[in-house]
Amino acid sequence: MKTILMILFSFLISAEYIISAEIHMYEERINKQPKAVYTGEDQRIFYKYLAFISDFDSNDVVELLEKSAVFFLEKPYVAHTLETEGEESVVVNLREFDCTTFVETIIALTQAVRSNNPTFYKFIEELQKLRYRGGVVNGYSSRLHYMTDWFYENQKNGILKNISTDLGGVKEGKKINFMSNHRKEYKQLKSNDKNLNEIISFEGDINERGGFSYLPKSNIAITAQLIPHMSVIAFTTSIKGLDVSHTGFAFQKDGELTFIHASTLLGKIVIDKKTLSEYCNSQNSCTGVVVGVLSD
Repeated sequence: MKTILMILFSFLISAEYIISAEIHMYEERINKQPKAVYTGEDQRIFYKYLAFISDFDSNDVVELLEKSAVFFLEKPYVAHTLETEGEESVVVNLREFDCTTFVETIIALTQAVRSNNPTFYKFIEELQKLRYRGGVVNGYSSRLHYMTDWFYENQKNGILKNISTDLGGVKEGKKINFMSNHRKEYKQLKSNDKNLNEIISFEGDINERGGFSYLPKSNIAITAQLIPHMSVIAFTTSIKGLDVSHTGFAFQKDGELTFIHASTLLGKIVIDKKTLSEYCNSQNSCTGVVVGVLSD
């Protein structure tokens, strides 16, 4: 009996140790996840999306991008969803989008599916890599606010490639300083000198690169068939100090190039009825587009 009790006692201690170790490992894994803000509805939409995307080839990046974008058609456009109270966090919002969060979300979902580990937390990690300098959340200024800076950082990190030059693009050397010159328009800048000074520093880094490549709007129509389906499109602007005013994905449909985006005019995610060239030409401030493709 004593031997049996000793064996049972040893088993219980071993079991307690294993359970304790598993709990510790679980807590350690959770603590390593990026700090994020999301709702239960965001999680429900994510798992609904996973069920939808499972019917498609996880190795076909263009198909994954297209089907992921189409999944969110008609979702509402809402501005400033990243501007939350308190410290900077990874904001996850699958319920509503602005033009940039739509692009980031679709790429992050695609990257998570391609990883063969498409958990909700993997999606958040991919979103953080795209949205923040070096993939690290370190205050408001660590977010990639300027779209050409976003292209630069994500190309440096091997996530995508700017192919504007390959398409016959030209160099734009304008000085980028819109945010620092309009601090009152930004909640986190108007009364925070630390954030402002950090933004000024990053604007300096951007300007030291000597400009960015883009495809002039006069060349979009003649280059349309060369712009890849589901490439990232960013509309460059003549607005002083600003590089890009809108973004979305190129969408080749019925022999014409349009784009899918979070439309401010229509207030939702749409495949635009105008061609990419028509849209850019209809905007007085649009000077052309930056084009980027997701890496294989």
